[in-house]
Amino acid sequence: MIIENLLKKQNMTKYRLAVSAGIPYTTLNDICSGRTRIEKCTAETIYKLSKALGVSMELLTEGGIRQTQREQAYECGLPEYLQHDLDVYKKALKEGSNLLDCYWGELYGSINAAEISDGIITPEHADYLRRKYLFGGEDERTD
Repeated sequence: MIIENLLKKQNMTKYRLAVSAGIPYTTLNDICSGRTRIEKCTAETIYKLSKALGVSMELLTEGGIRQTQREQAYECGLPEYLQHDLDVYKKALKEGSNLLDCYWGELYGSINAAEISDGIITPEHADYLRRKYLFGGEDERTD
């Protein structure tokens, strides 16, 4: 589920999200467990969750989930070395580092190692990361 992926990505617990969003923990737990479909929640609940998670309301709705679920999954659960190189590269982009070409090469090598050498990510996953961060447009890379 998208909320659980976002929680993992942000290193946040369901309890902390419930408190931050100002919604009952049981409501959030019901959404995450599938007992309550997020599309059945009030707009206020979806708004509070999206604000606390720092994402758009559309991302949390069914249409948004279908559209972005795979992309979100592709940026969670990466091997430690790849996650490190990705974080360093993203930081270098934001700061306009003079060493960007070096970080680019490190990230490219880590993606290849995770795909080819270690077999931890699929070719589709590797291609997504390459397109988004290395060969995509500037706007896409600074997300």
